Amino acid sequence: MPTERIGPPVVGDEREMMRAFLDYHRATLAWKCDGLTDEELRRRSMPPSTLSLLGLVRHMAEVERTWFRRVIAGEDIGLVWSDSGDFQAAYDARDATRSEAFAAWQDEVEHSRRIEREADSLDVTGYNARWDDTVSLRLVMLHLMHEYARHNGHADLIREGVDGTVGA
Repeated sequence: MPTERIGPPVVGDEREMMRAFLDYHRATLAWKCDGLTDEELRRRSMPPSTLSLLGLVRHMAEVERTWFRRVIAGEDIGLVWSDSGDFQAAYDARDATRSEAFAAWQDEVEHSRRIEREADSLDVTGYNARWDDTVSLRLVMLHLMHEYARHNGHADLIREGVDGTVGA
């Protein structure tokens, strides 16, 4: 079943717009993976890079988990694919499957949506240990949009290399 991508509104309050743009970027990553086999999703962009579409999905699961659950919600949890806190481990999708990667990613996205919905405002803060600084939910949402946008550009090029499909 193809991914439904709903374009963000052109008018709305800050939170509604941020929520919609973030969901649009999430849907774009899923859309770039539509119709591909596990093998095609694992195909690396170019040697020696380990970057693949499946690796991007796994990486974004880690990003969602870290920024929303660990930073904003303050949950004391590790990463999904690395006991040592190595974000690069998610990119190694040699033995990964669509079902496990997408299940983890979608689970983290649902946690992120819940945390954002339950927050009183975008001014809610959490502690980012990596930066040794307090950050707002507003910054987290903007950072996630930036992260998805950058990686969706990678996904576009990888997808074109897999089967020639292009488009934003």
